[in-house]
Amino acid sequence: MKPAIANAPPEVGAALQRLRLARGLTLEDLSRIAGVSKSMLSQIEREKANPTIAITWRLSNALGVPIGDLLADEQRHVETIRVVDAHETPTLPGNHAGYILRILGPMELAGKYEWYELTLAPGGELASQPHDPGTTEHVTVLHGAVEVEVGTDKRKLKLGGTARYPADQQHAIRNAGKTEAKALLVVIHR
Repeated sequence: MKPAIANAPPEVGAALQRLRLARGLTLEDLSRIAGVSKSMLSQIEREKANPTIAITWRLSNALGVPIGDLLADEQRHVETIRVVDAHETPTLPGNHAGYILRILGPMELAGKYEWYELTLAPGGELASQPHDPGTTEHVTVLHGAVEVEVGTDKRKLKLGGTARYPADQQHAIRNAGKTEAKALLVVIHR
C-alpha cells in the first residue's frame, strides 16, 4: 500500500478489485450489474481514473457494501452477519410497465442464482425475453394474485402459490387484479 498523501483523494482501485474478486466477479460481471463500462472499471482498478460519487454509489450497491468500504484506505474486518438495509437494496424500477424489482440476492451470485421481490401494480407486467438455455424461474405470490405466461401457456397463481417454469423461452408475470401484487421471484441459471 502506498503512503497516503495529505488531502489526496482515496485510491479506490485496490478496494474495488479486492471486493470484486472476493465475490468471484469478473470486470464484465461487475460492469453488467453496476451499469459502469468495463473499461472504466479497469481504469479505476489500475488507479488511472477516479470514479465520480454516482459511479462509486453504483459500485457499492452492486457489490453490496457501504460506500465507505470503497473509500477506505485499508482492508476492513469482514462482518459475520451482513445486514443490508432497505435503502441499500438495489431496485430496478419498471414504472412504464407497472413493476418494481428489488434485488435481494447477493451480487456475487448474479448469473447463477438470483432472487427478487417483485411488486406489480394493477395491470402491471414483468415481461422477459428468453434467458440462457436451461434457466428456470420460481415465483411465489406473497400478496394478491398473478398470472404467469410461458410461450402460449397461462396459469393463474393465488396467494401462497408457487409456479415453476422454464425461463429459456419468452415469459411474463402479470397482475390482472385490481390491487397491488407482491411475489418472490427466484431465477436459477444452468
